[in-house]
Amino acid sequence: MRTDRFPHGALILRAGSRTREMGIVVSGCVHIESSDFWGTHSILSSVEAGGVFAETYALCGEALMVDAVAAKDCEILFLSLLPLLDGDNAAESWHSKLMQRILLLTVQKNLTLSTRIFCTSAKNVRGRLLTYLSGEAARQGRYEFDIPFNRQQLADYLNLDRSALSKELSRMRDEGMLAYRRNHFILYKTEN
Repeated sequence: MRTDRFPHGALILRAGSRTREMGIVVSGCVHIESSDFWGTHSILSSVEAGGVFAETYALCGEALMVDAVAAKDCEILFLSLLPLLDGDNAAESWHSKLMQRILLLTVQKNLTLSTRIFCTSAKNVRGRLLTYLSGEAARQGRYEFDIPFNRQQLADYLNLDRSALSKELSRMRDEGMLAYRRNHFILYKTEN
């Protein structure tokens, strides 16, 4: 194990590189991002304190297809997963417990990426916003909540142009569907 600190905006892991360590966010926030050849960015997920990233790549040894970027100043605990792959450790009591935890993390990541697919499958801006905000309300169990993204990051996550996102949010606010200030949202039921 080792710990490292990264300032806001720092690249923690780069697409194309390989790692045998998973990252555990001790403090701060990490965004998992995809960038194409022309520099278009898309945020795939946000990993808050207590969350993990790169566990799949650490176990399979494949080159990363994404970047891990510090969304805030953060401290990361890196944990080597090579001992999990060593057959001599299979009989150790910690081995099965850690493998169960890794499986649970993988299932949770699958749900997170499925949620993003739902959010980006709508054909219009409003549909993507409704899907995302409804999902956040359900996940947090209330109609007033904070999201982990600023406006540009939300546009990147939903694979939208920022100005189109801002215009649609303003329309939805004017129609009485929601209120917002920065990353704080309140959803209102409206009559159809």
